[in-house]
Amino acid sequence: MSETPEGDKRCMSDWNIEVINDYAGRGQFKSALFDFDGTISLIRQGWQEIMKPYFFSLLKGTPGAKDETDDALMTCVHEFVDFNTGKQTIYQCISLAEEISKRGGKPEDPFAYKDEYHRRLLERIQYRLDGLRSGEIAPEDYVVPGSFELLEALVSRGQIMYLASGTDEQYVLEEAALLGVTGFFDGGIYGARKDYKTFSKKMIVNRIISEHGLSGTDLVGFGDGYVEIENVKSVGGFAVGVASNEETRSGVDEWKRERLIRAKADIIIPDFKETDKLLGYIFS
Repeated sequence: MSETPEGDKRCMSDWNIEVINDYAGRGQFKSALFDFDGTISLIRQGWQEIMKPYFFSLLKGTPGAKDETDDALMTCVHEFVDFNTGKQTIYQCISLAEEISKRGGKPEDPFAYKDEYHRRLLERIQYRLDGLRSGEIAPEDYVVPGSFELLEALVSRGQIMYLASGTDEQYVLEEAALLGVTGFFDGGIYGARKDYKTFSKKMIVNRIISEHGLSGTDLVGFGDGYVEIENVKSVGGFAVGVASNEETRSGVDEWKRERLIRAKADIIIPDFKETDKLLGYIFS
Protein backbone atom coordinates (compact mmCIF):
# COMPACT_ATOMS: atom_id res chain seq x y z
CA MET A 1 0.00 0.00 0.00
CA SER A 2 1.21 3.48 -0.83
CA GLU A 3 -0.21 6.91 -0.16
CA THR A 4 -2.02 9.45 -2.28
CA PRO A 5 -0.92 13.11 -2.39
CA GLU A 6 -3.36 13.77 0.49
CA GLY A 7 -2.04 10.93 2.59
CA ASP A 8 -5.03 8.56 2.17
CA LYS A 9 -4.40 4.90 1.55
CA ARG A 10 -4.98 3.59 -1.96
CA CYS A 11 -5.50 0.10 -3.23
CA MET A 12 -4.07 -1.18 -6.50
CA SER A 13 -5.65 -4.18 -8.17
CA ASP A 14 -4.02 -6.33 -10.79
CA TRP A 15 -6.50 -5.36 -13.48
CA ASN A 16 -5.93 -1.75 -14.40
CA ILE A 17 -7.95 0.02 -11.72
CA GLU A 18 -6.87 2.01 -8.68
CA VAL A 19 -9.48 2.02 -5.95
CA ILE A 20 -9.34 5.24 -3.94
CA ASN A 21 -12.62 4.94 -2.06
CA ASP A 22 -13.81 1.36 -1.73
CA TYR A 23 -16.67 2.51 0.48
CA ALA A 24 -18.39 4.57 -2.22
CA GLY A 25 -21.89 3.42 -3.09
CA ARG A 26 -22.17 1.66 -6.43
CA GLY A 27 -24.27 -0.82 -8.34
CA GLN A 28 -27.60 0.92 -8.87
CA PHE A 29 -26.76 3.60 -11.42
CA LYS A 30 -29.36 4.92 -13.84
CA SER A 31 -27.48 7.74 -15.60
CA ALA A 32 -23.91 8.25 -16.77
CA LEU A 33 -22.22 11.60 -17.35
CA PHE A 34 -19.09 11.89 -19.49
CA ASP A 35 -16.61 14.65 -20.02
CA PHE A 36 -15.39 14.79 -23.64
CA ASP A 37 -11.83 15.99 -24.26
CA GLY A 38 -9.33 13.66 -22.64
CA THR A 39 -12.07 11.34 -21.39
CA ILE A 40 -13.39 10.17 -24.75
CA SER A 41 -11.91 12.38 -27.43
CA LEU A 42 -8.22 12.85 -28.15
CA ILE A 43 -8.77 15.20 -31.10
CA ARG A 44 -7.60 18.19 -29.05
CA GLN A 45 -4.64 16.44 -27.48
CA GLY A 46 -1.84 18.98 -26.93
CA TRP A 47 -4.10 22.00 -26.36
CA GLN A 48 -2.05 23.16 -23.37
CA GLU A 49 1.02 23.36 -25.60
CA ILE A 50 -0.89 25.99 -27.58
CA MET A 51 -2.59 27.90 -24.79
CA LYS A 52 0.24 28.25 -22.27
CA PRO A 53 2.94 29.69 -24.56
CA TYR A 54 0.38 32.07 -26.09
CA PHE A 55 -0.72 33.33 -22.69
CA PHE A 56 2.89 33.59 -21.53
CA SER A 57 3.73 35.83 -24.49
CA LEU A 58 0.90 38.18 -23.55
CA LEU A 59 2.01 38.41 -19.93
CA LYS A 60 5.59 38.91 -21.07
CA GLY A 61 4.47 42.00 -22.97
CA THR A 62 3.01 43.78 -19.94
CA PRO A 63 4.84 46.65 -18.18
CA GLY A 64 5.11 44.73 -14.93
CA ALA A 65 6.70 41.70 -16.53
CA LYS A 66 10.13 43.36 -16.32
CA ASP A 67 10.01 42.77 -12.56
CA GLU A 68 9.42 39.02 -12.91
CA THR A 69 11.48 36.17 -14.25
CA ASP A 70 10.24 34.12 -17.17
CA ASP A 71 9.93 31.16 -14.81
CA ALA A 72 7.67 33.16 -12.50
CA LEU A 73 5.47 34.27 -15.40
CA MET A 74 5.17 30.75 -16.72
CA THR A 75 4.35 29.45 -13.24
CA CYS A 76 1.55 31.99 -13.09
CA VAL A 77 0.20 30.76 -16.43
CA HIS A 78 0.41 27.13 -15.34
CA GLU A 79 -1.51 27.89 -12.16
CA PHE A 80 -4.49 29.69 -13.63
CA VAL A 81 -4.75 27.49 -16.73
CA ASP A 82 -4.60 24.32 -14.64
CA PHE A 83 -7.01 25.69 -12.04
CA ASN A 84 -9.63 26.38 -14.71
CA THR A 85 -9.10 23.19 -16.73
CA GLY A 86 -12.45 21.44 -17.16
CA LYS A 87 -14.40 24.69 -17.04
CA GLN A 88 -15.35 26.59 -20.16
CA THR A 89 -12.30 27.97 -21.97
CA ILE A 90 -13.48 31.53 -21.39
CA TYR A 91 -12.62 31.24 -17.69
CA GLN A 92 -8.95 30.72 -18.51
CA CYS A 93 -9.13 33.79 -20.74
CA ILE A 94 -10.82 35.83 -18.01
CA SER A 95 -7.99 34.88 -15.65
CA LEU A 96 -5.48 35.91 -18.32
CA ALA A 97 -7.10 39.34 -18.59
CA GLU A 98 -6.93 39.72 -14.81
CA GLU A 99 -3.22 38.85 -14.75
CA ILE A 100 -2.51 41.32 -17.54
CA SER A 101 -4.27 44.05 -15.56
CA LYS A 102 -2.28 43.19 -12.42
CA ARG A 103 0.91 43.85 -14.39
CA GLY A 104 -0.19 47.24 -15.69
CA GLY A 105 -1.36 46.04 -19.09
CA LYS A 106 -4.58 46.89 -20.86
CA PRO A 107 -6.36 43.59 -21.54
CA GLU A 108 -8.59 42.88 -24.48
CA ASP A 109 -12.02 41.32 -24.15
CA PRO A 110 -11.42 37.74 -22.91
CA PHE A 111 -13.38 36.47 -25.91
CA ALA A 112 -10.69 37.91 -28.18
CA TYR A 113 -8.09 35.81 -26.39
CA LYS A 114 -10.35 32.78 -26.66
CA ASP A 115 -10.82 33.28 -30.40
CA GLU A 116 -7.08 33.63 -31.02
CA TYR A 117 -6.28 30.60 -28.88
CA HIS A 118 -8.82 28.56 -30.78
CA ARG A 119 -7.47 29.74 -34.12
CA ARG A 120 -4.01 28.54 -33.09
CA LEU A 121 -5.37 25.26 -31.79
CA LEU A 122 -7.26 24.59 -35.01
CA GLU A 123 -4.03 25.08 -36.97
CA ARG A 124 -2.55 22.24 -34.92
CA ILE A 125 -5.49 19.83 -35.13
CA GLN A 126 -6.93 20.60 -38.56
CA TYR A 127 -5.28 17.54 -40.13
CA ARG A 128 -6.99 15.36 -37.54
CA LEU A 129 -10.41 16.82 -38.33
CA ASP A 130 -9.80 16.57 -42.08
CA GLY A 131 -8.59 12.99 -41.76
CA LEU A 132 -11.63 11.96 -39.77
CA ARG A 133 -13.95 13.62 -42.30
CA SER A 134 -12.27 11.94 -45.26
CA GLY A 135 -11.98 8.55 -43.61
CA GLU A 136 -8.18 8.56 -43.82
CA ILE A 137 -8.09 8.57 -40.02
CA ALA A 138 -10.11 5.99 -38.09
CA PRO A 139 -12.15 7.27 -35.13
CA GLU A 140 -10.47 4.61 -32.98
CA ASP A 141 -7.20 6.49 -33.41
CA TYR A 142 -8.56 9.56 -31.61
CA VAL A 143 -10.51 8.17 -28.71
CA VAL A 144 -9.34 6.95 -25.33
CA PRO A 145 -8.87 3.19 -25.84
CA GLY A 146 -11.98 1.16 -25.07
CA SER A 147 -14.38 4.12 -25.38
CA PHE A 148 -16.72 2.49 -27.88
CA GLU A 149 -16.91 -0.74 -25.91
CA LEU A 150 -17.70 1.11 -22.68
CA LEU A 151 -20.36 3.33 -24.25
CA GLU A 152 -22.05 0.34 -25.90
CA ALA A 153 -22.01 -1.58 -22.63
CA LEU A 154 -23.54 1.28 -20.67
CA VAL A 155 -26.30 1.75 -23.22
CA SER A 156 -27.03 -1.98 -23.09
CA ARG A 157 -27.47 -1.60 -19.33
CA GLY A 158 -30.15 1.04 -19.91
CA GLN A 159 -28.15 4.02 -18.71
CA ILE A 160 -29.32 7.49 -19.72
CA MET A 161 -26.17 9.00 -21.19
CA TYR A 162 -24.99 12.62 -21.07
CA LEU A 163 -21.93 14.38 -22.47
CA ALA A 164 -20.75 17.73 -21.06
CA SER A 165 -17.67 19.65 -22.18
CA GLY A 166 -15.99 22.99 -21.54
CA THR A 167 -15.29 23.24 -25.29
CA ASP A 168 -17.73 25.30 -27.37
CA GLU A 169 -20.88 23.32 -28.03
CA GLN A 170 -20.70 23.65 -31.83
CA TYR A 171 -17.26 22.01 -31.83
CA VAL A 172 -18.25 19.31 -29.35
CA LEU A 173 -21.21 18.35 -31.54
CA GLU A 174 -19.04 18.29 -34.65
CA GLU A 175 -16.21 16.31 -33.09
CA ALA A 176 -18.55 13.84 -31.39
CA ALA A 177 -20.13 13.20 -34.80
CA LEU A 178 -16.72 12.71 -36.44
CA LEU A 179 -15.81 10.15 -33.78
CA GLY A 180 -19.16 8.39 -34.15
CA VAL A 181 -20.26 8.74 -30.51
CA THR A 182 -23.24 11.10 -30.87
CA GLY A 183 -25.83 8.34 -30.86
CA PHE A 184 -24.79 7.04 -27.46
CA PHE A 185 -25.81 10.21 -25.64
CA ASP A 186 -29.59 10.07 -25.56
CA GLY A 187 -29.66 12.50 -22.65
CA GLY A 188 -27.91 15.18 -24.72
CA ILE A 189 -24.56 16.69 -25.60
CA TYR A 190 -23.69 20.00 -23.97
CA GLY A 191 -20.84 22.45 -24.39
CA ALA A 192 -19.78 26.02 -23.74
CA ARG A 193 -21.93 28.88 -24.99
CA LYS A 194 -21.37 32.54 -25.77
CA ASP A 195 -23.43 33.37 -22.70
CA TYR A 196 -21.12 31.31 -20.55
CA LYS A 197 -23.08 31.84 -17.35
CA THR A 198 -25.95 29.74 -18.73
CA PHE A 199 -23.85 26.54 -18.84
CA SER A 200 -21.69 24.62 -16.44
CA LYS A 201 -21.10 20.96 -15.73
CA LYS A 202 -22.66 21.50 -12.32
CA MET A 203 -25.86 22.67 -14.03
CA ILE A 204 -25.89 19.50 -16.13
CA VAL A 205 -25.45 17.30 -13.05
CA ASN A 206 -28.35 19.05 -11.32
CA ARG A 207 -30.46 18.77 -14.47
CA ILE A 208 -29.86 15.03 -14.74
CA ILE A 209 -31.02 14.53 -11.18
CA SER A 210 -34.05 16.83 -11.33
CA GLU A 211 -35.37 15.76 -14.75
CA HIS A 212 -35.36 12.07 -13.92
CA GLY A 213 -36.20 12.23 -10.24
CA LEU A 214 -32.89 10.65 -9.32
CA SER A 215 -30.81 10.75 -6.21
CA GLY A 216 -27.12 11.52 -6.46
CA THR A 217 -26.27 7.86 -5.89
CA ASP A 218 -28.01 7.01 -9.18
CA LEU A 219 -25.31 8.86 -11.12
CA VAL A 220 -21.91 7.66 -12.31
CA GLY A 221 -19.54 10.18 -13.83
CA PHE A 222 -16.46 9.71 -16.00
CA GLY A 223 -13.89 12.47 -16.40
CA ASP A 224 -10.21 13.34 -16.64
CA GLY A 225 -10.54 16.75 -14.96
CA TYR A 226 -11.13 18.21 -11.54
CA VAL A 227 -14.42 19.96 -12.31
CA GLU A 228 -16.62 17.07 -13.43
CA ILE A 229 -15.34 14.79 -10.67
CA GLU A 230 -16.02 17.41 -8.02
CA ASN A 231 -19.50 18.10 -9.41
CA VAL A 232 -20.47 14.42 -9.44
CA LYS A 233 -19.16 13.88 -5.91
CA SER A 234 -20.96 17.00 -4.64
CA VAL A 235 -24.33 15.31 -5.22
CA GLY A 236 -23.25 11.92 -3.89
CA GLY A 237 -22.52 10.24 -7.22
CA PHE A 238 -19.78 7.77 -8.07
CA ALA A 239 -16.79 9.33 -9.87
CA VAL A 240 -14.50 7.46 -12.22
CA GLY A 241 -11.27 9.41 -12.73
CA VAL A 242 -9.82 8.80 -16.19
CA ALA A 243 -6.11 9.60 -15.89
CA SER A 244 -5.56 9.11 -19.61
CA ASN A 245 -2.15 9.68 -21.15
CA GLU A 246 -3.37 11.50 -24.24
CA GLU A 247 -0.03 11.49 -26.04
CA THR A 248 0.84 7.80 -25.76
CA ARG A 249 -2.72 6.40 -25.39
CA SER A 250 -1.30 4.06 -22.78
CA GLY A 251 -0.70 4.19 -19.06
CA VAL A 252 -1.50 6.81 -16.44
CA ASP A 253 -0.85 10.54 -16.63
CA GLU A 254 0.45 11.25 -13.13
CA TRP A 255 -0.50 14.94 -13.22
CA LYS A 256 -4.09 14.01 -13.98
CA ARG A 257 -4.06 11.25 -11.39
CA GLU A 258 -3.04 13.57 -8.58
CA ARG A 259 -5.70 16.14 -9.52
CA LEU A 260 -8.37 13.46 -9.79
CA ILE A 261 -7.54 12.10 -6.35
CA ARG A 262 -7.72 15.59 -4.87
CA ALA A 263 -11.11 16.01 -6.54
CA LYS A 264 -12.24 12.88 -4.63
CA ALA A 265 -12.50 10.42 -7.52
CA ASP A 266 -13.58 7.02 -6.24
CA ILE A 267 -11.43 5.06 -8.67
CA ILE A 268 -8.69 5.91 -11.16
CA ILE A 269 -8.25 4.20 -14.52
CA PRO A 270 -5.94 4.96 -17.46
CA ASP A 271 -8.50 4.06 -20.14
CA PHE A 272 -11.45 1.76 -20.81
CA LYS A 273 -9.61 -1.24 -22.25
CA GLU A 274 -10.95 -3.59 -19.59
CA THR A 275 -14.59 -2.60 -19.90
CA ASP A 276 -16.04 -5.82 -18.51
CA LYS A 277 -13.93 -5.71 -15.36
CA LEU A 278 -14.54 -1.98 -14.89
CA LEU A 279 -18.31 -2.39 -15.13
CA GLY A 280 -18.16 -5.50 -12.99
CA TYR A 281 -16.67 -3.34 -10.25
CA ILE A 282 -18.84 -0.22 -10.49
CA PHE A 283 -22.10 -2.19 -10.84
CA SER A 284 -21.29 -4.66 -8.07
